[in-house]
Formats: sequence, C-alpha cells, structure tokens
Amino acid sequence: MPELIAPQVSVAAAVRRVADPADADAHPAYGRLLAGLGDAELPGWVQRLLAETRPAAPHDLGDPVATTHLWWVEGDTYLGRLAIRHALPPPPLWIGGHVGYWVCPDHRRRGHATAMLAAALPVAAQLGLDCVLVTCAAANAGSRRAIEANGGLFDGELDGQRRYWIPTGRPPA
Repeated sequence: MPELIAPQVSVAAAVRRVADPADADAHPAYGRLLAGLGDAELPGWVQRLLAETRPAAPHDLGDPVATTHLWWVEGDTYLGRLAIRHALPPPPLWIGGHVGYWVCPDHRRRGHATAMLAAALPVAAQLGLDCVLVTCAAANAGSRRAIEANGGLFDGELDGQRRYWIPTGRPPA
C-alpha cells in the first residue's frame, strides 16, 4: 500500500533517477539541481528538503515559504512527490497553490495522484490549513480529476491554470 513519507536518504537515489534536468516545469528542488548531484551530495539535499519546513530556514529550493516535502512510496519503490506550502507565496508564485504533486511517468494513470492528494489533506490540516488551494493546467484532465475526486471546489481559471479549493477536514478556527 503506498504511503507518504518524509524525504529519506535511502530513497533519494531513486528520486534522482527520475529527475529530468530538461523539465522546465519541475519543482526547482527536483529538476536540474537533483539530476546534477552525486551520491555523496544526496544526504545534504535531503536535509535541505527537511529544513524547508521551518519558517526561519533559508528557502533556497524553489519555494519562498515554509514547505513540507513528502514522497509517495510503496515499499522501496518511489512513485512520486508532493509539496505542501504552509502559506501561499506572494503573487505570481502563488499560482502553484498550497499543494503541488508529481507522479513518476511509469506510475501514472493508476490513481496515485488522487490517493497522494487525499493523504496530504490531513497533513495540511495538522499544519493549520482549513482549506488548500490546488491548481492544475487547464489541459491536464488527469490532475483535474484527482483534485475534483478530493472535493476540489472550482474557483475559476487564471493564466491557463484551473484553481480549486479543497477543505482539509480541519474545523475552521
């Protein structure tokens, strides 16, 4: 059964194997940066991801706000990743919303995005978020289905991105 885990050195090499340095849409921490790291640099990279959860930490991996990075794994198989921003960054960076996710190409179209997003909602609630903004490209029907399956409420389209709000299940303050 797949699960969300905090980044771990034992999985980092598998994450690096699917990094695409040419993917302009990749989260900065996972594209060119990761693809260029050697084995000896992976523990430091994992520590940087983990440090991103602290508001006072230097946020040099792509998000200007505190971010919880999680990996979707089944046993020792890396299936994808997810990032939960603890707050929305200032415009125009907020276009990615609170939650961003990515499924490895070999594991797509198997319900992983839907399950991963569902598993992330309680984590977002623990972070104090009552509702999260999740966006996807207007043409990305698979992501749209994953968001809507998790209760996403459509809030319009901006710059080619569909915007959805999803309640986390946390009672409003």
